[in-house]
Amino acid sequence: MKISVILCTFNRADRLGEALASLAMSMKSVWAECEVLVVDNNSTDNTRALVTEFSRRFAEPIHYVFEARQGKSFALNRGIAESTGDILAFMDDDVTVEPEWLNELTSPLADPQWCGTGGRIYLPKNFVPPEWLKLEGPYALGPVLALFDLGSEARPLTQPPVGTNMAFRKEVFTRYGTFRTDLGPRPGSELRFEDTEFGARVLAGGEKLLYVPAAIVRHAVADRRLKKHYYLHYFFDYGRGMIRERRSGAEPLSKSILRLGHRLVNILPSRIWNWLREDEPQRRFFEKCLVWRTLGEISELGTSMVSGDSELQPQPTKL
Repeated sequence: MKISVILCTFNRADRLGEALASLAMSMKSVWAECEVLVVDNNSTDNTRALVTEFSRRFAEPIHYVFEARQGKSFALNRGIAESTGDILAFMDDDVTVEPEWLNELTSPLADPQWCGTGGRIYLPKNFVPPEWLKLEGPYALGPVLALFDLGSEARPLTQPPVGTNMAFRKEVFTRYGTFRTDLGPRPGSELRFEDTEFGARVLAGGEKLLYVPAAIVRHAVADRRLKKHYYLHYFFDYGRGMIRERRSGAEPLSKSILRLGHRLVNILPSRIWNWLREDEPQRRFFEKCLVWRTLGEISELGTSMVSGDSELQPQPTKL
């Protein structure tokens, strides 16, 4: 068998080198033949030169791939199309992987009962959150930082893995299609549903995914992700993404009006009240984020009524 590691990047040459260096360490003891595909999604920095330099130093093949269509889903789908492996492992340009990451993430796929895996995502070891940011418990906002930790025991997944630490058999993309291009992040949009929507699609098809706690990556936290306005923008787009993800095609105008009215009349006033009456800083900001999520849902429902659902939900492409 052969493993293809797909790493999509956009103007992060300052972090990409660290990500590739950690990957090089992780590939030293992997169980199968490997290749790395770095998919450059229109970077204007020195990404290409950096990848070229790493390709001279890697023991395993590293390929530079350019994808001009802006958006992470386009880059991911290009990586899938260009890959030659039987197993596809995914990581981001702002993570570092542990030395055993690739082996732990992919070796379970030697067992045919599993079609995919997902591992743990930690924050940097020295990370200290601001006082308004709760990372654990009922009012946690940790998922905004892509945290994913289901404990120390391996077990079947009942929820989708997160895109920066997951692997699938390539044949899965033939059966279930690729990543939806209307749900992935791109400049100006924080929609980040392309990975979890795909995982949910696979789980809904009856496939078995395995949680692998020993496959660990550490996700960097940019300064902009520690500002309240980033979270509010994220949750607004999150609300938009929820509507897009759940839409199953064109629906009657009457149903869209009912869904929109329910949020305007019932959900939004309730969430505004919960936000304004709360005094505890972490919970108050959590409730404010829910208000912004509801506003995003309202915005997307209104847009779909004007533009038509089919325009906003392109079908996944099968290989």
